[in-house]
Amino acid sequence: MATLLHIQASPRRDRSYSLRAAIAFVEAYSDAHPDDSVKTLDLATTDLPAFDATAVSAKYRILHGEEYAREERESWTAVESCIDEFKSADKLVISSPMWNFGIPYRLKQYLDIIIQPSYTFTYSDTEGYRGLVTGKPAMLILARGGEYAPGSDAASYDMQKPYLELALGFMGFTQIDSILVEPTLMAGRDAALHKLDEAVALAREKAAAF
Repeated sequence: MATLLHIQASPRRDRSYSLRAAIAFVEAYSDAHPDDSVKTLDLATTDLPAFDATAVSAKYRILHGEEYAREERESWTAVESCIDEFKSADKLVISSPMWNFGIPYRLKQYLDIIIQPSYTFTYSDTEGYRGLVTGKPAMLILARGGEYAPGSDAASYDMQKPYLELALGFMGFTQIDSILVEPTLMAGRDAALHKLDEAVALAREKAAAF
């Protein structure tokens, strides 16, 4: 039995295009894999640990092999809890809107928490950086107000999909697929709903083999 972790970054609930496509994916996945479990991490409501001065200090104490102060240990334990939850999943789905050409700040905070040396990546002089989260598939379900097709004039503005692919690849993911809902604003509501229908159909198709 496998565990699928769905990380949802949109706070818009049923008005979210990315979330509606992701829900279709998860429902189809559950139908195709009835023995698997699905866990949802709603970043809009989850109390993520602050990666503040205390957490940063704890991180560097680890890197230098130094002892923690009590408050540093408490801060780092919260970070480790997030990392453990992330690494315990066998499969990953991230659903996210595009905000200001990138990702919502809560998703960026989450990635800043879990991308940590010796936990999700390592470094050596001979190999350079090496991801430690391997052998797991990831699906990105992304909504964007405009269109950012590869090779288009707008493609250089897309710091959402390439960044997520980079972050996951850095941690060791090699099987990264994506489903896009675009445009959700640029061509009007009817066009957006049509694109959503297409994304939902594709999500259901891809979920069966995920």
